[in-house]
Amino acid sequence: MKVNVHAVNFTVDKKLVDFVQERLGKLEKFYDKVVSSDVFLKVDNTSEKENKIVEVKIHVPGDDFMVKKQCKTFEEAVELSSESLERLLLKRKEKINTHI
Repeated sequence: MKVNVHAVNFTVDKKLVDFVQERLGKLEKFYDKVVSSDVFLKVDNTSEKENKIVEVKIHVPGDDFMVKKQCKTFEEAVELSSESLERLLLKRKEKINTHI
């Protein structure tokens, strides 16, 4: 699966990009028809501690899934997004398998 990482208004370090790619690469275990994913990393300009926003858009044949999480760190937000996407992909897989 191709993972595109987009950092909005800041530069992202290689370690974070590797973490995102590794974590989202694991989603293929749950649903093998994932084509690609776009990850948008943003920093919200507020005084709150939870100002890191991660938006993940996953492309599968016939559908797109979008998950948005806001946390204290990008790693935590990517982790939560990934868990949500796991559930969505498993649901999608079950739905398709029941129609076959």
